[in-house]
Amino acid sequence: MQLKIMPKKKRLSAGRVPLILFLCQMISALEVPLDPKLLEDLVQPPTITQQSPKDYIIDPRENIVIQCESKGKPPPSFSWTRNGTHFDIDKDPLVTMKSGSGTLVINIMSEGKAETYEGVYQCTARNERGAAISNNIVVRPSRSPLWTKEKLEPITLQSGQSLVLPCRPPIGLPPPIIFWMDNSFQRLPQSERVSQGLNGDLYFSNVLPEDTREDYICYARFNHTQTIQQKQPISVKVISVDELNDTIAANLSDTEVYGAKSSRERPPTFLTPEGNTSNKEELRGNVLSLECIAEGLPTPLIYWMKEEGTLPFNRTCYRNFQKTLQILQVSEADSGNYRCIAKNALGAIHHTISVTVKAAPYWITAPQNLVLSPGEDGALICRANGNPKPRISWLSNGVPIEIAPDDPSRKIDGDTIIFSNVQERSSAVYQCNASNEYGYLLANAFVNVLAEPPRILTSANTLYQVIANRPALLDCAFFGSPLPTIEWFKGAKGSALRGDIYVLHGNGTLEIPVAQKDSTGTYTCVARNKLGIAKNEAHLEIKDPTRIIKQPEFSVVQRGSTVSFECIVKHDHTLIPTVLWLKDKGELPNDRRFTIDKDHLVVTDVSDDDSGTYTCVANTTLDNVSASAVLIVVDVPNPPFDLELTDQLDKSVQLSWTPGDDNNSPITKFIIEYEDAMHEAGLWHHQTEVPGTQTTAQLQLSPYVIYSFRVMAENSLGRSLPSERSEQYLTKAAEPDKNPTTVEGLGSEPDNLVITWKPLNGFESNGPGLQYKVSWRQKDGDDEWTSVVVANVSKYIVSGTPTFVPYLIKVQALNDVGFAPEPAVVMGHSGEDLPMVAPGNVQVTVVNSTLAEVHWDPVPLKSIRGHLQGYRIYYWKAQSSSKRNRRHIEKKILTFQGSKTHGMLPGLEPFSNYTLNVRVVNGKGEGPASPDRIFGTPEGVPSAPSSLKIINPTLDSLTLEWDPPSHPNGILTEYILKYQPINSTHELGPLVDLKIPPNKTRWTLKNLNFSTRYKFYFNAQTSAGSGSQITEEGVTTVDEAGILPPDVGAGKAMASRQVDIATQGWFIGLMCAVALLILILLIVCFIRRNKGGKYPVKEKEDAHADPEIQPMKEDDGTFGEYSDAEDHKPLKKGSRTPSDRTVKKEDSDDSLVDYGEGVNGQFNEDGSFIGQYSGKKEKEPAEGNESSEAPSPVNAMNSFV
Repeated sequence: MQLKIMPKKKRLSAGRVPLILFLCQMISALEVPLDPKLLEDLVQPPTITQQSPKDYIIDPRENIVIQCESKGKPPPSFSWTRNGTHFDIDKDPLVTMKSGSGTLVINIMSEGKAETYEGVYQCTARNERGAAISNNIVVRPSRSPLWTKEKLEPITLQSGQSLVLPCRPPIGLPPPIIFWMDNSFQRLPQSERVSQGLNGDLYFSNVLPEDTREDYICYARFNHTQTIQQKQPISVKVISVDELNDTIAANLSDTEVYGAKSSRERPPTFLTPEGNTSNKEELRGNVLSLECIAEGLPTPLIYWMKEEGTLPFNRTCYRNFQKTLQILQVSEADSGNYRCIAKNALGAIHHTISVTVKAAPYWITAPQNLVLSPGEDGALICRANGNPKPRISWLSNGVPIEIAPDDPSRKIDGDTIIFSNVQERSSAVYQCNASNEYGYLLANAFVNVLAEPPRILTSANTLYQVIANRPALLDCAFFGSPLPTIEWFKGAKGSALRGDIYVLHGNGTLEIPVAQKDSTGTYTCVARNKLGIAKNEAHLEIKDPTRIIKQPEFSVVQRGSTVSFECIVKHDHTLIPTVLWLKDKGELPNDRRFTIDKDHLVVTDVSDDDSGTYTCVANTTLDNVSASAVLIVVDVPNPPFDLELTDQLDKSVQLSWTPGDDNNSPITKFIIEYEDAMHEAGLWHHQTEVPGTQTTAQLQLSPYVIYSFRVMAENSLGRSLPSERSEQYLTKAAEPDKNPTTVEGLGSEPDNLVITWKPLNGFESNGPGLQYKVSWRQKDGDDEWTSVVVANVSKYIVSGTPTFVPYLIKVQALNDVGFAPEPAVVMGHSGEDLPMVAPGNVQVTVVNSTLAEVHWDPVPLKSIRGHLQGYRIYYWKAQSSSKRNRRHIEKKILTFQGSKTHGMLPGLEPFSNYTLNVRVVNGKGEGPASPDRIFGTPEGVPSAPSSLKIINPTLDSLTLEWDPPSHPNGILTEYILKYQPINSTHELGPLVDLKIPPNKTRWTLKNLNFSTRYKFYFNAQTSAGSGSQITEEGVTTVDEAGILPPDVGAGKAMASRQVDIATQGWFIGLMCAVALLILILLIVCFIRRNKGGKYPVKEKEDAHADPEIQPMKEDDGTFGEYSDAEDHKPLKKGSRTPSDRTVKKEDSDDSLVDYGEGVNGQFNEDGSFIGQYSGKKEKEPAEGNESSEAPSPVNAMNSFV
């Protein structure tokens, strides 16, 4: 424990009385620390540490325990007085004292009565240094007496009269708590009209028939004994004026008629307190309770005010429906006049309560224990206040100081005892008693004179760890008498620490206000007085502060999402921090959604309850820092509620609602929808929208609708769920305010008129009995309107009309209330019939081989007999007699809208004969056809030959065979063949042109180079020009024996070119040398095998297999491509290249081979595509026209090896 050191003062002389008050303010003394080791050696007068309350009410059913505990050195002994005289506990076998204590235990449970021990008790604790006394403890047993028996007559009174039901509980100790209940132990309801007063009576400002009951029961609860006493039930009957006379006449002998006041309305009068003024006295510190209860009809309300002042704001409260005013912790300043006002519609009355606040004694300065050394001075001060002002008296060791032994060091000056030059015999316990008529205060304070050398109570070599730039406090709790002086030193050698950077406190503590790193070290505390010296060392270490270098940040997230807070902490390396996360200054919820991972707090599936302030707290043993961030969880609003309809008119109503929670995102608007339960139950329609700050809307309504409304709120995150539906509201019926729409008149037959319209829906009907008035007449006639009323349908058919005559039509809505406004008139036509006349003067002009233009004269309008939709041309190609027999002639149709008298026929075939006719078209159909017109198209360029094959290759010739074009588009005049050789570097040789008669389908080319690949380009020609080309490639043979297979040149031949070396002399010599080497190798193998050696020929062959031995690809089984040794540029298989570097791809899927640069394609005049040679590889041909190459001698050699 620490020692609190007070400065030492000089001795006072008796003649310096004027300075007493000033010096007493300065005098201090040693406070003896409650250090166990120190207390073992130091003597100390007794001190009362625990005692029973002054007014001690006991339970008579239990043993009586009167407490008195004390401390001192040596341990004190105890004695008691009872009613002012010595209480000898040894003579009473029921009374015992606890060991080591002064507490009395009176055993009344076995025998004896509590009343026997009722009285005033006082305890004295004494040792060689003095005697301390307790308060006067007044012991009284609690009492809970029964109600006196009484006969309670039933009470009968008129409705509206006032009534007071008395309680008058028995006097108990302590006073009971009063409440009113019925026979079922249910509290009686109280209100501004019916309430319980402070005295326990039940007051009725006016009675009502529902106050009639036979079990008004007052209960008194005695808390000390845990008992409840019950009064006899009171019967109350409230009757009307007419019933009252009959009741009195019939029951006058045994009924008390309570009161005679009229039940008419009346101004207030007070039931309590009586009169215009009253007085109230209360003690300081208690609760001031003022009560005003008034009667009247209607029930009066009570108001409070303080005259010439205001009611204390933070200590005022109202009870019992404002009939009771309470002021807590009342003080003298609360004295004054308080006015209560009772008011109803007929008047007001007031009552003034004069409040006086008295005060039992209370301490201003209670005397404190003094520990002095011999020769020192001191003082005991005892100051108290009260109303009236208390009287101060002193006792010494429990004896009035006037008769106590004289002490020359002591002088009494009213509420102060002054000590001068004390000695050890001056030690004593003094009692100060402050009393007035409302109570007393008693305080013990000892004077203990000690002579002790210095002692340092703080543990030696204490290590202090302090955060840099914070105060460092090094403790040096000490004790000594006389008071020691304290000095601090740093390190082994150094002077006493002084100056601005050090502060030496009176209790010996050394403070370094701003500790720095260089403050680290060993400090020595030295305590000295005239009886000795004591030292103690302390060690100081300065640590780096803990800091949060990355703080959590403010977050706004939507409900259901995930949020993360980051908190990165930097700290002294010798300290181990712990990071704690808090929510709203409390622990995080025990929820798996909250996870802490290193420096992060992660909250998943965020809910509304997760909103709040999240704090990261980093703690070490020396400091802690924190950083907070606010999380706001937002979402779509909650639905509005409490929908209410007001201002209900025929065609409008006001809808109001209460907004739901906006979930932290302001509501921007409300959407109002309605349901028509009469016509479209369950279907909601949009009504209107209002701003988010508005909670009412004036809604315009339609007649004859059962409305229900609902409201949705919308914020920046979306729209809420709909509210609960409002109550239903039925509007009155009215005539329709609109007519059907989309009114049309069209005939379905030549002699009728079908009038159709879009009917009104139920919501638009405005009333029951919805019908339609349909009216019509011919436009160009003088006929009157013909009208008919039809049910709620959507069409009406007028029969017997002339064909295609214009009519004026109108459709008007009506219901049981009346007609809609006059409808608009629309024009329609009766039914159409087929046109009667064909177009005349049909002329055909041929534009080119695929396009013709047709002209015709329009037909008269009257002959159309309907709406003109256009003209339709039928045309077809003339067929030969054989084809005409095989299939039906295919006619083509072109329709030209409106009144056009000419049109173009595209897509015709060249060199063909066509027939056409023209017909007029209306809504009913086509009219008769015009006479047929025949015309022919000129020749066009032909399509490519259907096929091209290369057959019978020889050493110097190739034969070409082909099929004519599938579409000659005219008369063929000749075929054009172009060809050129291809060398080993894929270069094209000179191009040769050749014209072939059109009646040929085979041609043989002679005098060609042997073993050479050729590229062929072949097309047909008419008088209109050349057609598309077809290409192919072929190879002449190596010799006459080298016959190519039949499918040569079909597109899958080897694209690479082979050199004929089989007849070369050097090649024959090479083959002979190879054969000789193989023979020698076989001989060597045979010899080694005969010697027992093994030669893995098969493994060697597998390991050194030549990849070129494989003639087929593994994946697809096609021929492998030969790679030229010079440029490794493969020649694609099955390619066909034209001589003019153009290619036509119309009827052939033959591939193109990659040669040189390419150019873009173009269209010729008949729309066919002419693709020029572009170096692109196209698809493999679908047919089997493939060309193949003879086996290479090199491959043959590889196979041999």
